[in-house]
Amino acid sequence: MTTPLVRLTDAGKNYGNIIALTGVNLEVGAGEVTCVLGDNGAGKSTLIKIIAGLHQHSHGTYEVEGGEVQFSSPRDALDHGIATVYQDLAVVPLMPVWRNFFLGNEVKKGLFMNIDFMRRTTKKELLDMGIDLRDVDQPIGTLSGGERQCVAISRAVYFGAKVLILDEPTAALGVKQSGVVLRYIIQARERGLGVIFITHNPHHAYPVGDRFLLLKRGQSLGYYRKSEITRDELTALMAGGAELEELSHELQNAGADSAAAAKMLGEEVHELGIDRISSGSSGEKS
Repeated sequence: MTTPLVRLTDAGKNYGNIIALTGVNLEVGAGEVTCVLGDNGAGKSTLIKIIAGLHQHSHGTYEVEGGEVQFSSPRDALDHGIATVYQDLAVVPLMPVWRNFFLGNEVKKGLFMNIDFMRRTTKKELLDMGIDLRDVDQPIGTLSGGERQCVAISRAVYFGAKVLILDEPTAALGVKQSGVVLRYIIQARERGLGVIFITHNPHHAYPVGDRFLLLKRGQSLGYYRKSEITRDELTALMAGGAELEELSHELQNAGADSAAAAKMLGEEVHELGIDRISSGSSGEKS
């Protein structure tokens, strides 16, 4: 078997006495998309910071291409081919697309920037990712949210990323633009990158994912290959069966209108199969 690009084994992070993350196992192979799912406060941000080199893990092991690492900064992670595209993208809206593409990595010709090379390279790299911009001199702020995400992805690929961490890239996008970003995630996978896709939306994760890690309150709810879980089961685990059933019981005791809502909620819980799998789905699979 090929060595994973990234592997976490029983990894966790403590901030003093506070346990932010514990017992997480994760693998990312070349040409694979690993989806990390969880609601707010589940531990997704802490996991990103560990993999991206912003914070060091407190326990467990972190390996990159088979060698154990302890990054001291995001630059260390980048030197190992691990690039992170954050939700806010870190772009300058009024600067041209090509200028943002090479921001911090400007190419010079003598004492001056090689603008012609940077324009041509930006156009080519975006075209390779399926974005055909007529004018790379237009401000990046004029692009759609999905297109800006794709510029950031293609920039990371051009500068040598082997592993791409995408922090909630579809969270602020509509249905059409989310589809655009998902298409570029597939293209990154086809180019041999390992992709870590952080999301709270199982409907976005399941079509593109090869593995799925579910987090809740800093702990793993399960780790599955795609062949081991259906989209409905993934959605059910994300929805939280015990919490929804408890809410349904509370509503039933709160009056006629609430009882009608409780009945509808109960039907949805049953339809998703949450009541069947929420109690016995905490085991890890690989």
